[in-house]
Amino acid sequence: MSTPGDDQYGQQPGYGSQQGGQYGGQYGGQYGANQYGGYQDQPYGAKPRNGAGLASLILGIVGLLLCWLFGIGLLPGLIGLVLGVVGLRRAKRGEATNKGVAVAGIVTSVLAVIAGAVFLALTIALGNFIADNSADLRACLEQAGGDVAAEQACQQQFTDDLSDQLGG
Repeated sequence: MSTPGDDQYGQQPGYGSQQGGQYGGQYGGQYGANQYGGYQDQPYGAKPRNGAGLASLILGIVGLLLCWLFGIGLLPGLIGLVLGVVGLRRAKRGEATNKGVAVAGIVTSVLAVIAGAVFLALTIALGNFIADNSADLRACLEQAGGDVAAEQACQQQFTDDLSDQLGG
């Protein structure tokens, strides 16, 4: 009686051969490492679909770099978040091999969205503050009528109001 893999075709990887072992041999196998050190969960010849995870990480980093600029980082952060979720789902289904990159893309994208929202709120608040107080400064300077001392007093009053409202 022959053991599995000892039939007329010789030893088969994954059936007790010296090279194959239980979990795949020189050809990889669904659960084993292939001869090149990577994991082969894909059908033979199929390339992993790692683009969404990588794009998510890149957009998350771009969003973090741009978040301080009027909250512009919100847009790449949101797009990166969506692509990161797509990349993570692909990795869980075995269609992609970069689960860690997708997770890092999600994390950086979430941070970019949060930071972008904070900086956008600060930009709006600062813009409203400047718009409100610049009208007062303009009116004061018009009343000064070219008197240098009065103009300096207007500027000092604006600076004092700015310090009081910003808590400094």
